[in-house]
Amino acid sequence: MNILILGDIMGVSGCKAITSNLEKIINSKKIDFTIVNGENAADDGRGITNKIVEDLFNKGVDVITSGNHIWDKNETTDLISREKRLLRPHNLPEGSPGNGFGTFESKDKKFKVSVINLMGNVFMRKTEDVFKAAKKLQEKIILRKNSDFIVVDFHGEITSEKMAIGHFYDGKATALVGTHTHVPTADTRILEHGTAYQTDIGMCGDYNSVIGMNKENSIMKFFKDEKAEKHFPATGEATLSGVIVEANSNTGLANKVERFIFGGVLSN
Repeated sequence: MNILILGDIMGVSGCKAITSNLEKIINSKKIDFTIVNGENAADDGRGITNKIVEDLFNKGVDVITSGNHIWDKNETTDLISREKRLLRPHNLPEGSPGNGFGTFESKDKKFKVSVINLMGNVFMRKTEDVFKAAKKLQEKIILRKNSDFIVVDFHGEITSEKMAIGHFYDGKATALVGTHTHVPTADTRILEHGTAYQTDIGMCGDYNSVIGMNKENSIMKFFKDEKAEKHFPATGEATLSGVIVEANSNTGLANKVERFIFGGVLSN
C-alpha cells in the first residue's frame, strides 16, 4: 500500500503543478491513496474554493486536509458540510462545520484509510487542546480494528509540538506528518514503533519566494516600506513536496518512508 502525502498547496502555481502532474505521479509511483493539504490553494494563498476542490478530486486526490486558513473563503462553510473528503482540523471549537477525520476507501477498494486532521495550539488560532483531542481519537479510531491504515496531518507552527504528537501516535498510526511552515524538514524516518514521520513536509508552491509569497514584496514588508502590498503568492514554477509511505497491509504500520520532491527549484 503506497500513500502519497503532499504539503500545503500554495496559490495558482501549486494548483497548476498538482493538476498537471499528479495523475502521472500516481501511475509511475503506484500510489494507492493520495492526501493533500489545500488550505492555501486559492489564488491569493488563503483558503480553498469549490472549483479547486473539484479539480483536485478529478486529478486523483482522495482526501484534502487543511489548517488555520480553512475558513478564509466564505463558500467553504457550505462545501465542507457536504463534502466528507474535505477535512478541517478536528480540534476546532465545538460546533464548527465539517469533520476533522474520516475513513475512506483506497483506490482499489481493498483497504480502509482513516485520515485525521489536527492543529497545534502554540502560535496558532485558538483551538481545543490538541493532545486531549488526539487521545480521544485514539480510543475511537484504532489501527487494524476499524481501519487498515491511519494518517495524521498535524498542522502546526513549532517543531517540539509536532515531535511530541508524533511520538504520542507512534505505533498507533501509519504516518504522522507536519504541515503549515511550508519548508520541508530533513528528519524523514520511521519512529521506534513503526509510524512514518516528518516534522514538516513543506509546500506545493514556488520556493523562489518567502514561504510561498512574492519575495520582493515580502522584503518590502519587513522594511515597512509604504509601497508594500498585502502578501500575495509567488507565481514561478512550483515544487511538489511531501512523502511517500509504503505501508504494511498486515500491521498497518510503515515499511518505508521517503521524501518526495518534484519540479521547481528544490528538484535541481
